Amino acid sequence: MYNILTLNKISQVGLKNFDASKYACADNFENPDAVIVRSASMLDMDIPESVKAIARAGAGYNNIPVDKCTEKGICVFNTPGANANAVKELVICGLLMASRRIAPAVEWCKTLKGEDDIGKKIEKGKSNFAGPEIMGKTLGVIGLGAIGVKVANAAVGLGMNVIGFDPYLSDKAAATLDKSITITSKTDDIFETSDYITVHAPLTEATKGIVGADAFAKAKDGVRVLNFARGGLVDNDAVTEAIKSGKCAAYATDFPTEAMLGLDGVIALPHLGASTPESEENCAVMAVNQISAYIEKGNVVNSVNLPCIEKELEDGKKRLTAITCGDVSENIYAALLKAGVSSDDSAAVLRKDTGYVIVDAANISDDAANAVKAVDGVIAVRVLG
Repeated sequence: MYNILTLNKISQVGLKNFDASKYACADNFENPDAVIVRSASMLDMDIPESVKAIARAGAGYNNIPVDKCTEKGICVFNTPGANANAVKELVICGLLMASRRIAPAVEWCKTLKGEDDIGKKIEKGKSNFAGPEIMGKTLGVIGLGAIGVKVANAAVGLGMNVIGFDPYLSDKAAATLDKSITITSKTDDIFETSDYITVHAPLTEATKGIVGADAFAKAKDGVRVLNFARGGLVDNDAVTEAIKSGKCAAYATDFPTEAMLGLDGVIALPHLGASTPESEENCAVMAVNQISAYIEKGNVVNSVNLPCIEKELEDGKKRLTAITCGDVSENIYAALLKAGVSSDDSAAVLRKDTGYVIVDAANISDDAANAVKAVDGVIAVRVLG
């Protein structure tokens, strides 16, 4: 029986995809085989040696110590695209709210409760909440992954001109983009031409604060910014100053700071991006399937730290998998051959400095596995089947 530790409330629709005869799920296992997490921070967690895999039920994984996990031979997964539609819908909502001053208008209407001649007061006061239409305006999209592509295409459907930036744009994503969308290789083009800017990039050293003081200096006066991806992508001090000065007409964010709360022009939401039952179910189902494939077959799908590979396991064979530092596959094959195991049915893949080796054979013994463990550069070894 494999024990799966859940660190947040995980959709039961997803967890039911585990084979109940093989898996048990709970929030209090001391030595789990795998972990499913949503937003809980694992950065300071003492991860048990028993853990073989961690699945983040969502796209971002900055709450998981990925480097530490790699050193310990733990495969880390995320679920890209599973919450893409939910986030896209909220971004479009934020786009309209940032443009039409809907949120302050709603709050103002509440103040008229109990007063006379509400109709006249509404007609007199509505001019305070006027805002431009988005049709014909330019939306700049930074990051064209699963969510960014959906947002860009939806904006085109709403009559906007769209310009996108993504230095790692995949062929698959490019093929699904509306043909009218302009792709640029420079963020300056986004900042200088856009009436609205939305960010959909992972949070890395390169993207941290990508919308900051320099960006606002280049941007149009009255630019409107949306951040439903990661808080650190927008420099909080810079956007707050830009709002106060009027350089930025509105900032819609799922990651508000205390200084932003109550600030006119800020639409602050409590991290609602993926908070739909459909998204939570999709993420949980994907996480469960990825863990099952890895635990039982050693297949790696949507890992953020190991190279991804899927390989069928033939009946009657066992499977040895090895996580390595660098490419030491030839040394592994040599060790197996010395232990009497052929490496004819094998695969080796590399992702930056981390390697992953699969060897299928009928006669993989404990001695053979121990021989592989002794190879310099091998981090973790498992025998399956």
